[in-house]
Amino acid sequence: MGRPAGGAGGSVGAGSAAGLGTWAATLLPLLCAVAVYAWSAWSFGSASAPSTTVAVTVGGAAVLASAVAYYLLVDGVMGLWGALALVGALLLTVATADQWASRGAVADCVVVKVREEKHVSVGEGGGERTVYRHTLRCPGGYPSALAENRRVAPDGGAVRVAHDPRRRVAPAVEGSSPPWGQAVFAVLLLAAATAGARRFSRAGRREREARSGPSGRPPSAGSRTARGNR
Repeated sequence: MGRPAGGAGGSVGAGSAAGLGTWAATLLPLLCAVAVYAWSAWSFGSASAPSTTVAVTVGGAAVLASAVAYYLLVDGVMGLWGALALVGALLLTVATADQWASRGAVADCVVVKVREEKHVSVGEGGGERTVYRHTLRCPGGYPSALAENRRVAPDGGAVRVAHDPRRRVAPAVEGSSPPWGQAVFAVLLLAAATAGARRFSRAGRREREARSGPSGRPPSAGSRTARGNR
């Protein structure tokens, strides 16, 4: 009678540990996204923000550590693809924080020239993306350039540019709309990484293997009864 009880207790303990491991893997993408956004928002907008070198180093290390932790917690090919999805979501989170950061100064600038550049986009549906790089002439010499997904003014035209006097975030056209597309795509990537972690966590696999037994199938009621009688 003692051994069955001990086995049941061990199964319960293993199941609890596996459940905690599954929840850790499931919550990892969300917690990483919150941490990276908080760090980015503080680095871009706080009066006591760290230097650019420190902000980029810590942020890059956080993204890398998140990907490694995800890969270690999630089983199989999903561990790799989910880690890549998580990295993409975190990079989009940083970009969103940059676009939403406060730009406390506005300059009346003249567009000297506009150059079009073609890029292959990994976000917002993929495909080819055109970036319009505007060379500016502004009072005081800053900002001197502006990158947008559209031509904001012809050569020689005027444009009002919002910027951060401490130059921690990229300048933007005054009154430009928030980057909802980036934020939505980041959420979708986070959802995919979270679903993959929930379904394919290594802890969950060990729990399933423990339940199914060596044959890979759950023990039948007859076998369980026979073992209990012995």
